[in-house]
Amino acid sequence: MTRQSINDLVAFLAVAREKSFTKAAAKLGVSQSALSHTIRGLETRLGLRLLTRTTRSVSPTEAGERLLTSIGPRFDEIESELAALSEFREKPAGTIRINAGEHAADAILWPALEKLLPHYPDINVEIIVDYGLTDIVAERYDAGVRLGEQVAKDMIAVRIGPDMRMAVVGAPAYFEQRPKPEIPADLTDHNCINLRLPTYGGVYSWEFEKDGRELKVRVEGQLVFNNIQLRLNAALSGLGLAYMPEMLVQQHLSAGGLVRVLEDWCAPFHGYHLYYPSRRQASPAFSLLVNALRYRA
Repeated sequence: MTRQSINDLVAFLAVAREKSFTKAAAKLGVSQSALSHTIRGLETRLGLRLLTRTTRSVSPTEAGERLLTSIGPRFDEIESELAALSEFREKPAGTIRINAGEHAADAILWPALEKLLPHYPDINVEIIVDYGLTDIVAERYDAGVRLGEQVAKDMIAVRIGPDMRMAVVGAPAYFEQRPKPEIPADLTDHNCINLRLPTYGGVYSWEFEKDGRELKVRVEGQLVFNNIQLRLNAALSGLGLAYMPEMLVQQHLSAGGLVRVLEDWCAPFHGYHLYYPSRRQASPAFSLLVNALRYRA
């Protein structure tokens, strides 16, 4: 196989995976017109149409899908083996891509990276904050972060945080106008700050548990965000009740800026785990990061 053929296949994989010439061109560092010319040349040599193009999207044809599923994993293996060669360097090196939610990225990943990276200048880390349950294999991430109960069984999972609890909180000024809820059902009479998650297809229902009894309450209010900090700011301003990770609001509870309610309905649950495919060839840089993140009680 010629070098040109290899480059053409790399170009095809980028377009097929990104489903966009624009995104693939940016990823490969080439112009969109040059990339389009490369794909047309590959299709001409094969005598097959590999991609279906419309004004809004790009998708593999049946032949293109077969090529994607057959050669894609092989190119991934080559990249993984090349990354593993960094063990022969004096210091670990390479790029690590991680998909995580906002809270996990801020509370777990960042403190570890802040300590690790100054000692290993050849390690690059890319963190993509995403509330969706992204397929890290399909999107070519090295790892993802999820709560323990959300990790697929075929993945290797490493605990990177303690058990967690949620907290329903509001500012003292908010409770000057409204009585404190005694049970989750009372939340229907309150102005609640909602969270919209793509994986739930809409607004997230607040989850509670007490004495083995589980409840989900669909709350209503004036505000809906897909961001943690905005929900916290709104609660601190007295605009409603928020359902937040306990560790995130603890300092505000201690300082009196927030008041907690329904604490007996917020049971502990498994905390964050780093997960990655079992077939992944771990590079020295990735192994180093996993060890730095590993939770030690």
